[in-house]
Amino acid sequence: MSYKKDEDDVGIVKVDRTSVFQEARVFNTSPVSPRRCRILLTKIALLLFTGEKFPTNEATSLFFGISKLFQNKDASLRQMVYLVIKELANTAEDVIMVTSSIMKDTAAVGSDVVYRANAIRALCRIIDASTVQAIERNLKTAIVDKTPSVSSAALVSSYHLLPIARDIVRRWQSETQEAASSSKSSGGFMGFGGSGQHMAAANTNYMTQYHAIGLLYQMRSHDRMALVKMVQQYSSAGAVKSPAARVMLVRLAAKLAEEDPNLRKPMMKLLDDWLRDKSEMVNFEAAKAVCNMPDLTDAEVGNAIHVLQLFLTSPRAVTKFAAIRILHTFASFKPDAVRQCNPDIEALISNTNRSIATFAITTLLKTGNEASVDRLMKQISTFMSDITDEFKVTVVEAIRTLCLKFPSKQAGMLAFLSGILRDEGGYEFKRAVVESMFDLIKFVPESKEDALAHLCEFIEDCEFTKLAVRILHLLGLEGPRTAQPTKYIRYIYNRVVLENAIVRAAAVTALAKFGVGQKDPEVKRSVGVLLRRCLDDTDDEVRDRAALNLRLMKEDDEMAVKFVRHDSMFSLPILEDQLAHYVNGGSASAFATPFDFASVPVVTREQSLAEDRTKKLTTATPTLKAPSVGPKKSEPGTAVADAAREQAAASQKYAQQLSAIPELAEFGTVLKSSSVVELTESETEYVVSAVKHLFKEHVVLQFDIKNTLADYVLGDVSVVCTASSPESEEGDESSGLEEEFFIPVPLIKQDEPGTVYVSFSRPESEQFTAASFTNVLKFTLREIDPSTGEAEEGGYDDEYQVEDLELTGADYILPAFSGSFDTVWSALDGQEEAEETLQLSAAKSIQEAVEQLVKVLGMQPLEGSEVALSTSTHNLRLCGRSVMGGRVAGSVRMAFSAKSGVTVKVVVRSEEVGLAGAVLGAVA
Repeated sequence: MSYKKDEDDVGIVKVDRTSVFQEARVFNTSPVSPRRCRILLTKIALLLFTGEKFPTNEATSLFFGISKLFQNKDASLRQMVYLVIKELANTAEDVIMVTSSIMKDTAAVGSDVVYRANAIRALCRIIDASTVQAIERNLKTAIVDKTPSVSSAALVSSYHLLPIARDIVRRWQSETQEAASSSKSSGGFMGFGGSGQHMAAANTNYMTQYHAIGLLYQMRSHDRMALVKMVQQYSSAGAVKSPAARVMLVRLAAKLAEEDPNLRKPMMKLLDDWLRDKSEMVNFEAAKAVCNMPDLTDAEVGNAIHVLQLFLTSPRAVTKFAAIRILHTFASFKPDAVRQCNPDIEALISNTNRSIATFAITTLLKTGNEASVDRLMKQISTFMSDITDEFKVTVVEAIRTLCLKFPSKQAGMLAFLSGILRDEGGYEFKRAVVESMFDLIKFVPESKEDALAHLCEFIEDCEFTKLAVRILHLLGLEGPRTAQPTKYIRYIYNRVVLENAIVRAAAVTALAKFGVGQKDPEVKRSVGVLLRRCLDDTDDEVRDRAALNLRLMKEDDEMAVKFVRHDSMFSLPILEDQLAHYVNGGSASAFATPFDFASVPVVTREQSLAEDRTKKLTTATPTLKAPSVGPKKSEPGTAVADAAREQAAASQKYAQQLSAIPELAEFGTVLKSSSVVELTESETEYVVSAVKHLFKEHVVLQFDIKNTLADYVLGDVSVVCTASSPESEEGDESSGLEEEFFIPVPLIKQDEPGTVYVSFSRPESEQFTAASFTNVLKFTLREIDPSTGEAEEGGYDDEYQVEDLELTGADYILPAFSGSFDTVWSALDGQEEAEETLQLSAAKSIQEAVEQLVKVLGMQPLEGSEVALSTSTHNLRLCGRSVMGGRVAGSVRMAFSAKSGVTVKVVVRSEEVGLAGAVLGAVA
């Protein structure tokens, strides 16, 4: 088909704001040319939709020029008029003057009125809060209009009116419910305002129901029971014909199940029904919602996995892609449930759609065992060159996690990573590969030499400055610790000669780390020669770094070594958070006092690595959207890592809270905060939980108390704690802890938690005191006067016994990472050692016992031992540091039998006296 290009069409492609404004004279011509006006309005719309902004004076002039076209009888022109003035209304002035003209078109009726929907959308952008009531009648009528496009326009406009007139919009619930229950199919182009009367019979989108249910949710968002009724009302078969509306109901049901444990069972039943919906999009949304639920049982997730498995064999590529992507994400948290799909997933490895094949491979990497790694790695290599960088990053991240799980497979994985590092790719892909090799160096010591060699080769031809700097920094940290540090100096100095100023500066700092603290005088002399050459560099940063490091090499004292090759650092998450609070202090006077670094805890390199490792084990695919909830109890090792991550975040929060209390701020930095210990059932009238905070010379118990009684308040709330030795059966043997003071809560209302603090001093003679605390909640119970809503003056004293709280040796332990467990274990040979053989009757498997022991002992699992590869025997290796800085390690041998359960032999060694026995006491 041949056609002649219209000159005006060519002009639309090259639109200029100034020329368009000048052409606006066409709106004032007489008679009006609908065609020329439509073309000019299209140009204005193109400018507005591509981000162009008209100045206020120009926008106002255009707005009122366009408003002269309201009376034109050309329907297509009227559509364009409303489309453009809706966009100009945000910039132009005095737009409210045209309200009455637009209102006439919102009430127009007739089969040829195709611009009514556009008029409704424009009107709701022009009016303000004071005039909403004037158009209420028109909008209520439009919501229940028989024309779907008009009804949808009114409903969507109501969304925009909610922030400025919520009370008025909420009065339209009956009309909105009628629209939600209607079976009108939507025709026409909704954004353009087509009436759809000629298409309604053929089009069955039913978008009006989607908009209506969305508006009902906004109206009832603060009433949970109303939302529950709405979800149940519209979830019945045939009640809602729009698949998009049913998807919204799925999301609402999932949200309700997450927020209220009491609603979980009925909402999960609805989600299970939606898994069998006739629409695929509803099936997928329900399956994703189920997989995102916290604390899933196998029974709850079984149907969702089965539905996704059926979709894996669908002939449609998009269906297979959606199913494998959900399974890929879920496999990070519950690989055992996904493993049943492995035969169908393996069939997708050879799929012609490389996106599907990539997700299939990475899912199998998560669900497979150690024996299948080599086979999967060979299959990955065959199509890495055929996929985009985004999917290459997904593969690399999956392999990185696999490296941490199965350290024994590091050689093959390193060979694969070094191979793809030479391939073409963008920054994100190269960064992912380099970071994966960094993790191998840090967490799998056997791979260090080879990985450093590959990185040295990479920076010889690295086009990304950021990566070169990161690699040079790592070479400076790890190179001096290797058996032959001199072989890395040449690679580093080559960067000083060949690279830009930023890389040269990083290379100078890396070189200095080979010289400061160096015992070999020849190596130190060579480094000095290279640094002196840098004093003539053209960049002042490079010269300054060279001069500083030459001076430090001359000093060669402990301070210089500590400055250049620091083995301890600030806790970066806490430092970042406290700096943010300092900067956002709210006034200039906040900067009158300098930032206090003493309040930021310092962590050792081992502790930093331990925290880093737990984060990376729980983030298998950071390039993809993480599940909205967590953590899930399922994947081997994930529960351990999740607990460590949550405790680190909680410690940061507690440190801020405690430093804000004058009595406790004097104690200094919090050495460790425990996880939350529930002392009552969640259904009791008074819900109490506790947290243990350790300071250098003090133990502070934090009791969070919640009153669930609607008609009473608690006054003068305190907790009476009695500390006794855990070995004492009668509870009368002193623990050595002496109570100093407590901080009560004056008043606790219903569902407004209060916090009581009780402080104990720790004995100087015994650093690692274990104790058992009996706790009694004491308060004055005061009734609320129903007429005033205030608590009465009188009341009566009452007390409430809660569960005991244990302070064990594990509370004094912080997880710490070490490259080799055998090295740490041998170094502690001859130090204090404690041993115990136990029967873990509560553990039903080796993996469950591993997770229990890691939690109880409070140490970092090493060498992938948090994952039990055998179901009968396992050896758990643990490492940590005490809050005072001493090293501690634990070796746990365990065996499982169906008859006797899990039997464990726990051996703990520590540098500090009394710690090994105290830690073992936590298990016994």
